[in-house]
Amino acid sequence: MSLTVHSVTLPSANFNGESTLPSLYEMSNVQYLAESRLDEDDELFVGYGGLPSIFPYRMQDLYDRADTPTEYIGVTLENEYLKALFLPELGGRLWSLYDKIAGRELLYTNPMVRPCNLAVRNAWLAGGIEFNCGMIGHHPFTCSPIHAVKTTLADGTPVLRMYEYERIRGAVYQMDFFLPETSRVLYGRMRIVNPTRETVPMYWWTNMAVRENPEARDVIDATETYNNKDGIVGKNPVPISEGIDITYPSNNPIAIDYFWKIPPTSRKYTAYIDKQGYGFIQSSTARLKGRKLFVWGQGEGGKRWQEFLTQDGHDGRYVEIQAGLAHTQYECIPMPPKTAWEWLETYGAIQADPAKVHGDWADARADVGARLESLVPAAELEAMLTATKPMALSPAETRICFGSAWGTLENLRREKASQPLMCPHLDFGALTEAETPWATLLETDCLPVLEETEVPPSWMLQKEWTTILESSVPCHEKYLHLAAIYMAERRLNDAAEALAQALTRAVTPIALFLKAQVFRMAGDMTAAADTALEAYRLLPSDISLARQSLALALRAKKHEAIIRAYESAPATVQADGRVSMTYAFALLCEGKVDKAEAVLYRDGGLSVTDIREGEISLTSLYIDIQKKRAEMRGEILDPADVDVPRQFDFRMNVPKKK
Repeated sequence: MSLTVHSVTLPSANFNGESTLPSLYEMSNVQYLAESRLDEDDELFVGYGGLPSIFPYRMQDLYDRADTPTEYIGVTLENEYLKALFLPELGGRLWSLYDKIAGRELLYTNPMVRPCNLAVRNAWLAGGIEFNCGMIGHHPFTCSPIHAVKTTLADGTPVLRMYEYERIRGAVYQMDFFLPETSRVLYGRMRIVNPTRETVPMYWWTNMAVRENPEARDVIDATETYNNKDGIVGKNPVPISEGIDITYPSNNPIAIDYFWKIPPTSRKYTAYIDKQGYGFIQSSTARLKGRKLFVWGQGEGGKRWQEFLTQDGHDGRYVEIQAGLAHTQYECIPMPPKTAWEWLETYGAIQADPAKVHGDWADARADVGARLESLVPAAELEAMLTATKPMALSPAETRICFGSAWGTLENLRREKASQPLMCPHLDFGALTEAETPWATLLETDCLPVLEETEVPPSWMLQKEWTTILESSVPCHEKYLHLAAIYMAERRLNDAAEALAQALTRAVTPIALFLKAQVFRMAGDMTAAADTALEAYRLLPSDISLARQSLALALRAKKHEAIIRAYESAPATVQADGRVSMTYAFALLCEGKVDKAEAVLYRDGGLSVTDIREGEISLTSLYIDIQKKRAEMRGEILDPADVDVPRQFDFRMNVPKKK
């Protein structure tokens, strides 16, 4: 058994930092639903814990689609059976889990680091195992470094510990991974701490990507599944639903989620097993009660998405099997004040009876359950969770890399307020540029002064800090931050008053952008667009500002203003895919079809690097151009008859063409 820290070189996009703007736009998440139609004993918290935005985090949406060899810190846990590679700089993702005995990779391992827009802060990576904490969706740190240290179990087994402070819930999550010498499974000991005095909505899902195999079956101990159909949560039978066996992921024609309804007394596991009875299995102690299957489906849009998420030339075909604290991802669950939740997960290979796995559903569940019990007995797993608690509460021995220092700042605030420190066994590191202004406010009662075109290095949303800020020395920066806080809390009148105070002291691009957001939230799209364009004119090289301002102008149908702004913009802004797509829509609305089509086919086809999961804007642009051309010929074109080229087709709900 060993733990080694080493360099891993992977082809990678350039992340290019974070957005310059506060993320005050509404959350775009495919798991947010309108209603549910469930039985009274289902006891789901559907809709609980949803967020209006991801503020105070800033978006990670400036990445490109480069393919550049890049060095990352790798941490490998290895014994004679398994080899596990973690990347702590990419959210602590388990990048690879290799079965040394079978000579097979158990996960889908992406050949490159290619961020795309599926996470709460935009950037997300396909492949491996991702650990999500805090709010519904792929978590804020999925493409960011988190703290990584080395410690040991009582018997000397090395432990990789990774952890971070999550600012919206005010919680700390900690993951301790170890691979004992004779173990055929990798262990992950998870711990979430709510150190606050309030009940908070909590979310956790472990997302595991496995290479798609048309003959593989997802085996879980369930006979019903929750799913979303037309925005309503309902239930379907398992394994046969609407004429197909949904436990074979490749049978599902379109992108869909299935949340398996596992009985409380059943063993909590999910296994993806091929025709020969071999596959990957994840299990856990009882607290992690939810399991999920996600597929992209067999349609052109699903195929295109998987290609888009990986290196050019690769099909990227994979399936996600997941495990969570709740039964579904349509909900968070209430976490009491001053509470820690802990559980143990295992990941490894399984060899089952292929005839049973691919036969009767009850036989499949019984065989996999029995083999799991032989591999990792449930009682032993629960006992190990208890036995390893002293390790989980002990300081680490060796630092591998740092995450954010927001935990350090929170402990500074707590110390000044004579409150207990949170998780004193964890070192959150020295303050960085992001946290320093708030430490200055804490010590001097005043925020540092910014230059007129300087962007605040961070934002804040926490009631204790709001109180500190409200009583601080008046300045432009104070009112700028208060305006953003009030907007995040949907206190528009207070936000408008704070902005008025800020703008009397200095007219800055960020202040004007915030004013535009007040107009937008109040429903005045014309004023929102005019003010946003005014902000952009003060900072014309800012891609974040260009994207948001031109998008607001498109909503307000200010097509000529968009065209003027784009055509006078710096080359770097004109090269941006999302800005260019907005420009093409404006051209089309003004009847300039040839120019719009030229933008669409520029450089071999317009690439919107941060196109959102479920977003079909690029597809719509292509269809709208074809419709406009048909109109010019005196014809009426049904959008359903348009054959959309693969590179522009991101429709996830369209089945495979016959």
